[in-house]
Amino acid sequence: MSATAPHAGPSPIRRPLAAAALLTALVSLVFGLLLAGAGPASAHAALTGSDPADGAVVGTAPKEVTLSFSEAIAVGDDSIRVLDPSGKRADTDAEPKDLSEGSTVRYGVALHSGLPDGTYTVAWQAISADSHPISGAFTFSIGAPSDTTVALPSQEAGGGPVGVVYDIARYAAYGGFVLLVGGSAFVLVCWRGGATALPMQRLVVRGWLTLTAATLVMLLLRNPYTGSGKFADAFDLAGLQSVLDTKPGAALVSRLLLLGAAALFIAVLFGTYARREDEREKKDLTFGLAVGGGVVATGIAATWAMSEHASTGIQANIAMPVDVLHLLAVAAWLGGLASLLVALYRTPDIGSAAVRRFSAVAFGSVVVLAATGIYQSWRQVGSWSALTGTRYGQLLILKVALIAVLLAVAWFSRRWTGRLTDSAVASQDASEEEPESESEPESVSADPDPERAAQLARQRAALTATKKKRIRDADPQRSGLRRSVLAEAAVAVVLLAVTTMLTSTEPGRTEEEAAGGTPSASAPAAGGPVNLKMPFDTGGQNGQGTVRIDIEPGRTGSNDLHVWIDGSDGKPMDVPELKLALTLESKDIGPLPVVPDRLAEGHWSASAVQIPMAGDWKIDVTVRTSDIDQVTIDKNAKIG
Repeated sequence: MSATAPHAGPSPIRRPLAAAALLTALVSLVFGLLLAGAGPASAHAALTGSDPADGAVVGTAPKEVTLSFSEAIAVGDDSIRVLDPSGKRADTDAEPKDLSEGSTVRYGVALHSGLPDGTYTVAWQAISADSHPISGAFTFSIGAPSDTTVALPSQEAGGGPVGVVYDIARYAAYGGFVLLVGGSAFVLVCWRGGATALPMQRLVVRGWLTLTAATLVMLLLRNPYTGSGKFADAFDLAGLQSVLDTKPGAALVSRLLLLGAAALFIAVLFGTYARREDEREKKDLTFGLAVGGGVVATGIAATWAMSEHASTGIQANIAMPVDVLHLLAVAAWLGGLASLLVALYRTPDIGSAAVRRFSAVAFGSVVVLAATGIYQSWRQVGSWSALTGTRYGQLLILKVALIAVLLAVAWFSRRWTGRLTDSAVASQDASEEEPESESEPESVSADPDPERAAQLARQRAALTATKKKRIRDADPQRSGLRRSVLAEAAVAVVLLAVTTMLTSTEPGRTEEEAAGGTPSASAPAAGGPVNLKMPFDTGGQNGQGTVRIDIEPGRTGSNDLHVWIDGSDGKPMDVPELKLALTLESKDIGPLPVVPDRLAEGHWSASAVQIPMAGDWKIDVTVRTSDIDQVTIDKNAKIG
């Protein structure tokens, strides 16, 4: 038989390596972009109100400060702190009191009596019911605003380097779960011969190692992630003990215990099961492994359901088992897809029957995903406006679009699978018709030299493997299937990253509820500069004139106030005393005193004038032109 020169192009070895490198680069890019966009702003419980309100000015010191949240939170001794203008604790340093009623989540701290006037800072930090840390701060004033020396941390809970590493571990945990569960299911259900294939064994074991390592990292970093933000606190035994007493900590420990059982499952799958030759015994062992593995996989999936989105909000008893089904379907589909990709590129033995079985498994997984996804979307989004107007809803739309793309690519893979069935016999015939010149050397067993015999055996194995790879790579149907499955895997990586991103994003339902809360929790009300002109007459000599007032930006929160006084001749007029007060009669707020400073002749100014809420404010101006001549005038203005 004449030798034929190989055609130019990528070698069979380089093609899978290039595909793996491309997939790895895509994974790194997608996860890097998503991690760059993730942060503490994705916290799930939101502050919906407070008493006193953010920026409020109260006449007398309150007995306590209360905070309301959109969902349940876990609090500790220092979860709510009230600091006076000098930075000292103004609260009694006791554990916050739970003042919740019905669906309203509210906590309060008592204040010391006899607090002096000035601006007080309320700083809070807690753990959302779905395990994510939340924090924030606001101010209120007693009597009148003042300067404050309080410097709050610029980094919110869950941020910084610790937050980045924790988020990486969280993404890795989902990826490991998909490979572990999906790879094992692929071997048991779709391709039992894969139990003896080294690439399949490596895939499942690497999934187990990734999930175990990520879980350990999350457990150690849980304390600094929700607290100090320092890596050194990862080994604080007291902090670790406090983590174990929380729901997320218990879930992580449970996951580690279940991973121990998963290690035993892997040992049996790739040990006893792979070596079993009797079909009846192997069938019985398959059933046992399927039941045991299913229980372990369900338990691992439940560790997410019991500590994240599904465990809080409406219908939690229904949402948690639905979430478990959703995770298992994701693992069976995407993990099976990764297994198929590895089998097509790294093993020559997988046949069309295994591909068809995976196609059926993938179809069933998609049905389960659709049913559970519709319920989860309704539960977490709640309205069409939240679907398009919140980050969670937008990510959900992206996820649905990616699933549609994945299904379209899978349709092409299914077509290649049908063609692969037709070419299977031809490939087998080609294998059997290999010329004798390419077969292994004869009489190997007759060689008296053991080393020579071993060398010839290795040569024979290498020739056999090379022949199988040549037949596999020459099959256009198999090459087409490999390309379409690689495309599926690329889309699946992005889909898995977006799905993980959803778990760290505030649900649209709670985001809308928080946005519809009291003004203290929402952004300052929109407004515009307020301009007033008020004539006055104190009754004395040169007692007539006009007061002009500008309030900017004219909204809730901090404002700058300027006052000009013009005499009857239109020129700037100085007066011995000028005072202002603001009153919101509809809410029984005020009068809030404002004492402006003189800047120039006829010009006074006050900065950081706090407007606690929007409304129709009455502005009282007292002008004194002599020791005995003064008048108080007022005018209403809509602010905010």
